[in-house]
Amino acid sequence: MLIDSHCHLDYFRPDELPDLLARASAAGVGEVCTIGTRLQQSAEITELAAAHSNVWCTVGVHPHNAAEGPIPAPETLAEMAAHPKVIGIGESGLDYFYDKAPREVQQANFRVHIRAARLAGLPLAIHARDADADIAAILQEEWDRGGPYALLLHCFSSGRGLAEAALRLGGYVSFSGILTFPKSQEIRDIARDIPADRLLVETDAPYLAPVPLRGKRNEPAFVAHTAAVLAQVRGMAPSALADLTTANFRRLFRKAHA
Repeated sequence: MLIDSHCHLDYFRPDELPDLLARASAAGVGEVCTIGTRLQQSAEITELAAAHSNVWCTVGVHPHNAAEGPIPAPETLAEMAAHPKVIGIGESGLDYFYDKAPREVQQANFRVHIRAARLAGLPLAIHARDADADIAAILQEEWDRGGPYALLLHCFSSGRGLAEAALRLGGYVSFSGILTFPKSQEIRDIARDIPADRLLVETDAPYLAPVPLRGKRNEPAFVAHTAAVLAQVRGMAPSALADLTTANFRRLFRKAHA
């Protein structure tokens, strides 16, 4: 069984979800984790996850949305994360490509989410785009100041240096449909070298549909295509890759009990 470790189910119409989840199951994707991007939205997807036995969720404020309101306190996020279907914090991080929020606000928001992850004892899903050096620095600074926390670089499309910085802190790395793109050889090379016990797969649906479905709206079932490429890159059978990434998901997201 595969698990889609990062998607956005609330970007689909509610009436689409039964068929979407059925297609995922038919493709061997037994569970999905839908992701928080705003506080109110996080509360709403918690209810969505509670309505489906095979859906988990996270709570947090995306860097794109970091300036839309006051940055929440770590305690607020940790309290939201007490719900049994909430298995992580985020997504949070830095995005210097779109710069939809001032960088200093993004950084403050990111630090709050790291502290919330530590407080809640849950992993942080990290969004990283064109900000590798600052993300690596903040991860290390917060580790040194406050102690260990669990982390995941989601939808990995960064440089090798950020992957290595996360791995040194015990972090995990998740690969999306970007792994399958023709121009993503550097990403495939990094995926080949990540320790086996730190690998996850995801869709980031409805974005980033993998080859051979480029241009279509992505959905959790399509993670099977990314997993097949990752298995090929790693020299593994697809079934072994599925078992590996599912075991890694369970180890990282300890609240996600089958």
